[in-house]
Amino acid sequence: MMAATDRRLHADNPAPASRVPCHNARILTDGGDTAQIVLNDQIYTLRITRAGKLILTK
Repeated sequence: MMAATDRRLHADNPAPASRVPCHNARILTDGGDTAQIVLNDQIYTLRITRAGKLILTK
């Protein structure tokens, strides 16, 4: 059985009380290490580093 803390880390099984959207970065990057995110006609790049950290740049 998955602990409540673990459920918050999986977009396909969010914590029931959570109202904040939760997205899996691996899914956003389609298994790669980068994804583009659009906000108000601006394109941002989300990158997963070799160390497993996230970087968001404009």
